[in-house]
Amino acid sequence: MNAKEWNQAGPSRKEEGTFPFPPKLQIFGRDIQREQLRYHQRRVAVEKTFTFDSSHHLHLYEGKCKALHGHTYRLTVQVSGFVNEIGLVVDFKDLKAMVKEKILLPLDHQYLNGVLPPMNTSVENMIVWIWEKLEEGLKELGSPEQALRLEALRLEETPTSAAILRREWMEDRR
Repeated sequence: MNAKEWNQAGPSRKEEGTFPFPPKLQIFGRDIQREQLRYHQRRVAVEKTFTFDSSHHLHLYEGKCKALHGHTYRLTVQVSGFVNEIGLVVDFKDLKAMVKEKILLPLDHQYLNGVLPPMNTSVENMIVWIWEKLEEGLKELGSPEQALRLEALRLEETPTSAAILRREWMEDRR
């Protein structure tokens, strides 16, 4: 079976308990060349999600959140850019390392009121601080031609409650 026949065979190509290997593995330099690795030159966004656990409380708030409590926060980071010469916007490993350094290490298993700048530690305030830190870190990733930029963040304090921030909303109303 050649590669075309193998691809056309679809799900029926599997015999119970077996899985056929592709008839021919693609080899760089023989089957695909360097200039083919970048399929396009368009801006693409990629996302990566992280979690961290922290405690905090809110000031001048007359609900449960005025007492010290904790959350497992879920942070989704969306970055866009032009793909590099091998077809990547950003290596997920590098994005993970940057978010870990700028956000996770300072906030994970911490009392947020003690480590963040003076503010009420609502997700609405925290997400802007996170944006500012990630924008700094993003300058160290990628190449100038890729024009990497932060597009959006989502910070969940529970599975049903989140703050969202988009690039076009980062204007100051003062």
